[in-house]
Amino acid sequence: MSGRIQVVFGNITSLAVDAIVNAANEWMLGGGGVDGAIHRAAGPELLDACRAVPEVRPGVRCPTGESRITPGFRLTARHVIHTVGPVWRGGAAGEPELLAGCYRSALELAREHRVKSIAFPAISCGVFGYPAGHAATVAVKTISTYLAAHNTPDSVVLVAFDVATEQALKVTLQQL
Repeated sequence: MSGRIQVVFGNITSLAVDAIVNAANEWMLGGGGVDGAIHRAAGPELLDACRAVPEVRPGVRCPTGESRITPGFRLTARHVIHTVGPVWRGGAAGEPELLAGCYRSALELAREHRVKSIAFPAISCGVFGYPAGHAATVAVKTISTYLAAHNTPDSVVLVAFDVATEQALKVTLQQL
Protein backbone atom coordinates (compact mmCIF):
# COMPACT_ATOMS: atom_id res chain seq x y z
CA MET A 1 0.00 0.00 0.00
CA SER A 2 2.83 2.39 0.82
CA GLY A 3 3.85 2.23 -2.86
CA ARG A 4 0.81 4.36 -3.67
CA ILE A 5 1.74 6.91 -0.98
CA GLN A 6 4.79 9.14 -1.14
CA VAL A 7 6.12 11.97 1.01
CA VAL A 8 7.57 15.12 -0.53
CA PHE A 9 8.88 18.36 0.88
CA GLY A 10 7.66 21.42 -0.97
CA ASN A 11 4.92 23.65 -2.27
CA ILE A 12 1.61 21.86 -2.73
CA THR A 13 0.37 24.47 -5.20
CA SER A 14 2.96 23.54 -7.81
CA LEU A 15 2.43 19.77 -7.86
CA ALA A 16 1.24 18.07 -11.05
CA VAL A 17 -1.67 16.11 -9.54
CA ASP A 18 -5.38 15.94 -10.32
CA ALA A 19 -6.39 17.42 -6.95
CA ILE A 20 -4.77 19.20 -4.06
CA VAL A 21 -6.26 19.32 -0.60
CA ASN A 22 -6.62 22.66 1.10
CA ALA A 23 -6.35 22.87 4.88
CA ALA A 24 -9.20 25.38 5.05
CA ASN A 25 -11.29 27.00 7.74
CA GLU A 26 -15.02 26.42 8.15
CA TRP A 27 -16.05 29.51 6.19
CA MET A 28 -13.76 28.60 3.23
CA LEU A 29 -12.91 32.21 2.41
CA GLY A 30 -9.14 31.97 2.50
CA GLY A 31 -6.72 32.39 5.34
CA GLY A 32 -3.05 31.98 6.10
CA GLY A 33 -0.61 29.14 5.57
CA VAL A 34 -1.54 26.51 2.99
CA ASP A 35 -5.03 27.99 2.60
CA GLY A 36 -3.68 31.42 1.68
CA ALA A 37 -1.05 29.96 -0.67
CA ILE A 38 -3.67 27.91 -2.52
CA HIS A 39 -6.02 30.88 -2.85
CA ARG A 40 -3.22 33.09 -4.19
CA ALA A 41 -2.06 30.47 -6.70
CA ALA A 42 -5.56 29.56 -7.89
CA GLY A 43 -6.61 33.18 -8.40
CA PRO A 44 -9.70 35.12 -7.33
CA GLU A 45 -12.02 32.63 -9.02
CA LEU A 46 -11.36 30.20 -6.18
CA LEU A 47 -12.73 32.63 -3.63
CA ASP A 48 -15.84 33.11 -5.79
CA ALA A 49 -16.29 29.32 -6.02
CA CYS A 50 -15.90 28.99 -2.24
CA ARG A 51 -18.47 31.73 -1.66
CA ALA A 52 -20.87 29.72 -3.84
CA VAL A 53 -20.65 26.68 -1.52
CA PRO A 54 -23.84 26.74 0.56
CA GLU A 55 -23.58 27.37 4.27
CA VAL A 56 -24.69 24.44 6.44
CA ARG A 57 -25.17 26.85 9.34
CA PRO A 58 -24.38 30.56 9.63
CA GLY A 59 -20.76 31.16 8.61
CA VAL A 60 -19.97 27.46 8.07
CA ARG A 61 -19.59 26.03 4.59
CA CYS A 62 -17.46 23.05 5.60
CA PRO A 63 -17.68 21.70 9.15
CA THR A 64 -14.56 20.33 10.86
CA GLY A 65 -13.78 16.81 9.65
CA GLU A 66 -15.62 17.23 6.34
CA SER A 67 -14.57 18.21 2.81
CA ARG A 68 -15.90 20.21 -0.16
CA ILE A 69 -14.62 20.36 -3.75
CA THR A 70 -14.10 23.24 -6.18
CA PRO A 71 -12.27 23.65 -9.47
CA GLY A 72 -8.54 24.41 -9.32
CA PHE A 73 -8.74 27.41 -11.66
CA ARG A 74 -5.16 28.68 -12.20
CA LEU A 75 -3.54 25.72 -10.44
CA THR A 76 -2.05 22.76 -12.28
CA ALA A 77 -4.50 20.62 -10.29
CA ARG A 78 -8.00 20.39 -11.76
CA HIS A 79 -9.62 20.31 -8.32
CA VAL A 80 -9.15 21.76 -4.86
CA ILE A 81 -10.63 19.67 -2.08
CA HIS A 82 -11.14 21.88 0.96
CA THR A 83 -11.13 20.19 4.35
CA VAL A 84 -11.22 21.58 7.87
CA GLY A 85 -8.97 19.92 10.39
CA PRO A 86 -9.42 20.09 14.13
CA VAL A 87 -7.61 22.48 16.43
CA TRP A 88 -5.34 20.47 18.75
CA ARG A 89 -6.64 20.55 22.32
CA GLY A 90 -4.51 17.77 23.76
CA GLY A 91 -5.94 14.79 21.89
CA ALA A 92 -8.91 13.92 24.09
CA ALA A 93 -11.45 16.21 22.38
CA GLY A 94 -12.07 13.97 19.36
CA GLU A 95 -9.17 15.38 17.34
CA PRO A 96 -7.96 12.04 15.88
CA GLU A 97 -11.45 11.10 14.69
CA LEU A 98 -12.03 14.54 13.16
CA LEU A 99 -8.64 14.49 11.44
CA ALA A 100 -9.30 10.99 10.07
CA GLY A 101 -12.63 12.33 8.79
CA CYS A 102 -10.75 14.98 6.82
CA TYR A 103 -8.68 12.38 4.99
CA ARG A 104 -11.59 9.97 4.41
CA SER A 105 -13.99 12.63 3.13
CA ALA A 106 -11.33 14.15 0.85
CA LEU A 107 -10.52 10.71 -0.58
CA GLU A 108 -14.21 9.99 -1.07
CA LEU A 109 -14.68 13.24 -3.02
CA ALA A 110 -11.59 12.37 -5.05
CA ARG A 111 -13.08 8.98 -5.91
CA GLU A 112 -16.44 10.52 -6.84
CA HIS A 113 -14.68 12.96 -9.19
CA ARG A 114 -12.41 10.29 -10.72
CA VAL A 115 -9.23 11.81 -9.34
CA LYS A 116 -6.23 9.57 -10.01
CA SER A 117 -3.64 11.58 -8.03
CA ILE A 118 -4.10 13.71 -4.95
CA ALA A 119 -1.80 15.74 -2.70
CA PHE A 120 -2.47 16.42 0.97
CA PRO A 121 -0.80 19.03 3.18
CA ALA A 122 -0.14 18.22 6.83
CA ILE A 123 -3.72 19.01 7.87
CA SER A 124 -4.00 20.79 11.25
CA CYS A 125 -0.21 20.87 11.80
CA GLY A 126 0.20 24.61 11.24
CA VAL A 127 -1.66 27.20 13.29
CA PHE A 128 -4.12 24.53 14.50
CA GLY A 129 -1.23 23.06 16.53
CA TYR A 130 -1.65 19.33 15.87
CA PRO A 131 1.68 17.59 16.70
CA ALA A 132 3.29 16.31 13.49
CA GLY A 133 3.92 12.79 14.78
CA HIS A 134 0.34 12.28 15.93
CA ALA A 135 -1.05 13.81 12.73
CA ALA A 136 1.22 11.64 10.56
CA THR A 137 -0.06 8.49 12.26
CA VAL A 138 -3.68 9.46 11.63
CA ALA A 139 -2.96 10.49 8.03
CA VAL A 140 -1.01 7.39 7.01
CA LYS A 141 -3.36 4.92 8.74
CA THR A 142 -6.50 6.54 7.34
CA ILE A 143 -5.15 6.82 3.81
CA SER A 144 -3.77 3.27 3.87
CA THR A 145 -7.07 1.86 5.08
CA TYR A 146 -8.94 3.78 2.38
CA LEU A 147 -6.59 2.65 -0.38
CA ALA A 148 -6.89 -0.98 0.75
CA ALA A 149 -10.66 -0.77 0.26
CA HIS A 150 -10.72 1.25 -2.99
CA ASN A 151 -8.80 1.09 -6.25
CA THR A 152 -8.54 4.86 -6.60
CA PRO A 153 -6.75 7.22 -6.34
CA ASP A 154 -3.68 5.69 -7.94
CA SER A 155 -1.28 7.93 -6.02
CA VAL A 156 -1.34 10.00 -2.85
CA VAL A 157 1.30 12.60 -2.11
CA LEU A 158 1.80 13.81 1.45
CA VAL A 159 3.37 17.25 1.27
CA ALA A 160 5.48 18.47 4.18
CA PHE A 161 6.08 22.16 4.80
CA ASP A 162 8.97 21.67 7.25
CA VAL A 163 11.64 19.09 8.00
CA ALA A 164 10.03 17.83 11.22
CA THR A 165 6.75 17.09 9.45
CA GLU A 166 8.56 15.45 6.55
CA GLN A 167 10.45 13.17 8.95
CA ALA A 168 7.30 12.29 10.92
CA LEU A 169 5.49 11.35 7.70
CA LYS A 170 8.40 9.30 6.34
CA VAL A 171 8.90 7.39 9.60
CA THR A 172 5.18 6.64 9.89
CA LEU A 173 4.98 5.51 6.26
CA GLN A 174 7.98 3.19 6.72
CA GLN A 175 6.27 1.56 9.71
CA LEU A 176 3.37 0.44 7.55
